[in-house]
Parts: sequence; structure tokens; C-alpha cells
Amino acid sequence: MAIREILTVPDPRLREVSKEVPEVTDEIRALMDDMLETMYAAPGIGLAAIQVGEPLRIIVMDIAGKDEEPQPRYFVNPRIIDPAEETAPYEEGCLSVPDAYEELERPATCTVEYLDYEGKPQTLKAEGLLATCIQHEMDHLEGILFIDHLSRLKRERILKRLKREAKLKEKAGSAAALVAE
Repeated sequence: MAIREILTVPDPRLREVSKEVPEVTDEIRALMDDMLETMYAAPGIGLAAIQVGEPLRIIVMDIAGKDEEPQPRYFVNPRIIDPAEETAPYEEGCLSVPDAYEELERPATCTVEYLDYEGKPQTLKAEGLLATCIQHEMDHLEGILFIDHLSRLKRERILKRLKREAKLKEKAGSAAALVAE
């Protein structure tokens, strides 16, 4: 297993629509293992393959609390089949949009069909945080970020801050390189 780099905005790869996985192979399982290790190290509760530069319809997550046993979940080619009309608010954040958190309304429950770690078809009825996390990660598979659900003003404020921080990191890296010479 290996920790991979997590792509952050404005990386254009985050806007790619992910492709179906033809079958769950050892290579796909190795990717899911890397994704889970990357997610835990970040730390986060969900990660889509596109966030590590792999445009495949794969999601990993673990919503267990800090004092609970890990409960990793793997979703290959997930598909929501009946989102509830009733919505619920949750404060969301994203490993690809660092240090940005906003409350969003999403369907309170949903049923998802997917292939598990072994490639077996599964159906899961999700509610609460699990339903929110599944929907958030599935947005990534369509090239959608949670900030796309925000008002234009909130989204632009977050993007402006991230661009400013990226420039500061770039300048700090350049300065460090000059000192090293």
C-alpha cells in the first residue's frame, strides 16, 4: 500500500467524469488499498479515485469515529437508485478543497448499488452521514465538487483563498530552493 498525492483545486483532472470499472481485479483492489491509506493519512472519511488522479468510478470511505474500530467501505461503479425527497443539512469539507467547510442540503437517505472489494454486487440503504458521504463522493465521479453547490460568492471566496495560499507555497518553495543553492 502507498499514500498517494491528493489533487486539489484548481487541478483540471478533478473535473473529469470517471469511467466504469470493467471488473474488480487485483490491480483495482491495490488502488482501493492505496486510496484507503491515503484517506486515513489525510485524514478524511471518504475519497474518490479521481482525487488521486485515477478517473475510475471507485470510492472508499470510513465514517467510524476516532474511538471506534475502523469500518472501511469500498464502492466500485456505485449508482444511487432512490434518493429521498426529504433533505438533511451537513457541514461538508473535502480533501481536494483544503480547509473549506460549508453546510449543504442533500437527500437524507439514498440506496446505492455497487460492487464491493471482491467484485460482488451489493445494495446499501444509507442515511445520515453515510448518505451524505456517498453523495459527496459520487459527485466527484461526475467532476463535481461540493463547492459547486454553494452560492457563487461563497465558491469564489474559497477559490480565491486557495489560489492565494498556492502562490504563497510556490514562493516559499522558490525561496527554499535559492537558499539550498
